[in-house]
Amino acid sequence: MTDLKETACQVRRDIVRMVHGVQSGHPGGSLGCADYLTALYFNIMKHNPSFSMDGVGEDLFFLSNGHISPVFYSVLARSGYFPVQELATFRKLNSRLQGHPTTHEHLPGVRIASGSLGQGMSVALGAAIAKKLNKDTATVFSLHGDGELDEGQNWEAILFAAHKKIDNLIAAIDWNGQQIDGPTEKVMNLGDLAGKFIAFGWEVVNLEKGNDMHEIIAALQHAKSLTGNGKPIVILMKTCMGKGVDFMEGSHEWHGISPNDDQLQRALAQLPETMGDY
Repeated sequence: MTDLKETACQVRRDIVRMVHGVQSGHPGGSLGCADYLTALYFNIMKHNPSFSMDGVGEDLFFLSNGHISPVFYSVLARSGYFPVQELATFRKLNSRLQGHPTTHEHLPGVRIASGSLGQGMSVALGAAIAKKLNKDTATVFSLHGDGELDEGQNWEAILFAAHKKIDNLIAAIDWNGQQIDGPTEKVMNLGDLAGKFIAFGWEVVNLEKGNDMHEIIAALQHAKSLTGNGKPIVILMKTCMGKGVDFMEGSHEWHGISPNDDQLQRALAQLPETMGDY
């Protein structure tokens, strides 16, 4: 577990450096999801960094809230999908590491373009159905923002998943309570989110400490134990936007702005280098 925590710390360090390097990007949600994606790629998922788009026999991951690409790119690089040094090209001209993941760049690990919010659930369901048709017993994982649930396409997909008994899907909601324009309760209150998913026919796993590695691993293992029982599974993951950098934590203002030179040094002082910087 210590290794996972150290990896997540390095991922956070990558995030703030990447976003600072081009003065562009989305650090808040990326920092908040660093623990979850580290647990997924370094402990839970059966995946192959040599990467093929068909993903036969592998667990698949789809990032729906594509603006948190810094954390996605860092985790992919750190788990062997492409050289860590390539993180230095984030958002630069002709880079494969665009602000939102794209498939035409042919970056290993990226299965869908996810710039437009609300679409990832539908694609993940398609992949899950394909696995069922192919008698492939691997699991499909997806990640979505809480503010992203304002998009109606999600709820069509949520209805569809339960109706079709797509029980090889584990979706996670990054429930940090913040979106670009402010707290979700003020922009569009999600209300009883667990009750909504239950009413729509899903199995719900509540993860109250979505930045605690032990709790994340336990929640993911529990979610996996629920697969194959006729219902899709969702992990409602309470996280802290900007986790790990004290002046970013819990503020929607860090949804999409980058730290200046002084702020970068303050952030890095809180995030020890554990795996070597790019």
